[in-house]
Amino acid sequence: MRVLVTGGAGFIGAHVRAALAEDGHELRVLDSLRSDVHREPPPPIDDLQIGDVRDPATVDRALAGVDAVVHLAAKVGLGVDVHDLPDYADSNVHGTAALLAGMARADVVTLVQASSMVVYGDGLGRCPEHGPVTPGARAEADLRAGRFEAPCPRCGRSLEPLLVGEDTPTDPRNAYAVTKLAQEQLATAWSRSTGGAVTSLRLHNVYGPGLPRDTPYAGVAALFLSALRRGEAPQVYEDGGQRRDFVHVRDVAAAFAAAVAQPADGARALNVGSGTPRTIGDLAAALADALGGPDPVVTGRYRLGDVRHITADSARARESLGWAPAVRFADGTADLARA
Repeated sequence: MRVLVTGGAGFIGAHVRAALAEDGHELRVLDSLRSDVHREPPPPIDDLQIGDVRDPATVDRALAGVDAVVHLAAKVGLGVDVHDLPDYADSNVHGTAALLAGMARADVVTLVQASSMVVYGDGLGRCPEHGPVTPGARAEADLRAGRFEAPCPRCGRSLEPLLVGEDTPTDPRNAYAVTKLAQEQLATAWSRSTGGAVTSLRLHNVYGPGLPRDTPYAGVAALFLSALRRGEAPQVYEDGGQRRDFVHVRDVAAAFAAAVAQPADGARALNVGSGTPRTIGDLAAALADALGGPDPVVTGRYRLGDVRHITADSARARESLGWAPAVRFADGTADLARA
């Protein structure tokens, strides 16, 4: 098949291209090369079209002769402040809507797009009294006082974190999260209208070689790595006990390739994670050890809108796609440190 990869010049895009090429697909890449992501030009890419997914003429050119689309183009990260809201909405929501309209014009009916675990908010927790519940919002007064655990919304007690499955209610808590859920909903509406097949892969914390660094929207692994390469200790927010599911980018790319090969029947969302919870502190310590750098410093600082715990149950992706993560955390962090 000929597959269009939007955002294909980026971090995840480079690995997805490699996985798709290995499966024998012919590739086309559409990327705007926006400066807040690409501080330097990417290496040469065959059939690269530079343009914005929000422009209908650009999208129509990119879709000509295409059989399927992998949609990665998006503004990522938690954001800097409220002034980022228009760019998140325009880049992610408008951009996806324009792509879907173009796919309808071109009669392209297979879409695999990058969603995110952030659509779940704080996911699920188990209250000793009330059982599984969606955690309540964390108040800034509690964060300032060092009370970081999300409370039970009914009694205020601390919760035991649980793995999050795709049937967990969505609860986006920042601008990026809202736009990723909107992308899923737009794609579902497109599927119902056109009969198209859409798989939204809810990616957990992706890391690995090529991770973008030194941008305001970099993820936590990139921030730790940048500090260590400057000879500085990684600065760990809160108490370092935030649980995440760190999944290697090669495993993520394999999931995209599997979803392209096995289109959905209608619309589906699948978690893509390692299945092994780790803490933010674990990640900082592993990278410091791999680079021989200074020990992490736990700062107690926090970011409003960030979640306390979110870890994946990826059983549905294993069953639907025959996919399984293959890169162990220790090997993956060493791989990232060497890159």
